[in-house]
Amino acid sequence: MSFRILIKYLNQQTMNYQYILTENDSGVSRISLNRPEVFNALNGGILKELAKAVTHAAENQEIRVIILSGTGEKAFCSGADLKAGFEDAGKPLGQTLKENYEPLIHAIRNAPKPVICRMNGIAAGAGMSLALACDMIVADENAYMTELFVGIGLMPDAGSMFFLPRLVGMQKAFDIFSTGRKIYMKEALDLGLVIKTAPTDQLDTVIHDMIAYYTQAPTKAIAEMKYILNKTYENGLQGVLDMEAAAQTKCGVSNDFGEGVMAFLQKRKPEFKGN
Repeated sequence: MSFRILIKYLNQQTMNYQYILTENDSGVSRISLNRPEVFNALNGGILKELAKAVTHAAENQEIRVIILSGTGEKAFCSGADLKAGFEDAGKPLGQTLKENYEPLIHAIRNAPKPVICRMNGIAAGAGMSLALACDMIVADENAYMTELFVGIGLMPDAGSMFFLPRLVGMQKAFDIFSTGRKIYMKEALDLGLVIKTAPTDQLDTVIHDMIAYYTQAPTKAIAEMKYILNKTYENGLQGVLDMEAAAQTKCGVSNDFGEGVMAFLQKRKPEFKGN
């Protein structure tokens, strides 16, 4: 067995996890929360496994797009598993966030490739935070989102206070945070919280079309776009201009740039390899 074939075989294998399912194939890493009996609620174990799986996919040069989803038909993720009680009893909630949630959010945002949320059902509390951390959300048109923290006397966490105001503005974010109301998909589309919606039986078709694009796209250029987008709000115009110049220098020596120019001159579709 050649080295290239061995790598392809290993990339197709499912890692052994307790709380999630993973599958790598044809440039795609599919990561699914797998606790349908509790609507994919989050505990320390699943958070650690998700962070590990996303990091592994991000580092895998064969992977060009990551799909994050939930198993079952009702929920993408219902948030923290309150019924199971707090695993870290006696530990400040802030410490639990830093140890369990922050590594996952950073893994998603720092992944140098698109992370698409396949929101197959409700996304509540930290489950909504997890969805918002992804680069794009494609949702079942029957799903809804809710920042229900206020209902138990807490404020939003796991990155929602960062992501939501940037998507909808301060005033609308305050409304969503302080009421904990449900956001159905028509409103979510209008607000720009999700990029596309689809009927349940067509959700995977929409995801497939997005996969078909991103697995053929110039992954290195997209990685640089994502990096700068993450930095936009903490830099002024000159800072962003400087980052653009540095990133474009990297893209300008990539194989994909050479292929893109050649394809343009030859009036054909480019065949990007992601490097």
